[in-house]
Amino acid sequence: MAGRNDSGASEKKSNEATNDMSTFNAENLQSNMKIIYYSRTFLSIIGGVIAGILGFTGFTGFIFYFLVMAITSVGLMAKAKFSVHSYFDSWNRIILDGFLGGLMSFVLFWTLAYDIVHIF
Repeated sequence: MAGRNDSGASEKKSNEATNDMSTFNAENLQSNMKIIYYSRTFLSIIGGVIAGILGFTGFTGFIFYFLVMAITSVGLMAKAKFSVHSYFDSWNRIILDGFLGGLMSFVLFWTLAYDIVHIF
C-alpha cells in the first residue's frame, strides 16, 4: 500500500511535468508564422531581382536562393533574440517552414529581371 509520501511524490512529478510543458497562444503563433511567410516571400522576390540583375544563370541562381533563405533564417532567429522557443513551438518553424515556398516567386522575378537587364 502506498503511503502519503509516495503519492505526494507522484503529484510533485506530475506538477513538474506540466510546468515544463509550455503553452502557446494559437493566435500569436499563427501571427508569427504569417510574418515568417511574408518575410520569406518578400526576400524571395528581392533575391530573384538581384539574381537577375547580377546575371546568375542555372545552378548559381538556385545556390543564391538557398543562401538568401539561410540568411533570412538567421535574421529571423536574431529578431527572436535566439530564443526561438519563446515565439515558436520548434526550431523547424523558423528554419524550414516556407523555405521552398518562395521558390516560385524567386524564379519568376529572377527570369523577369534577367530578361529585362540582359536580353532587352
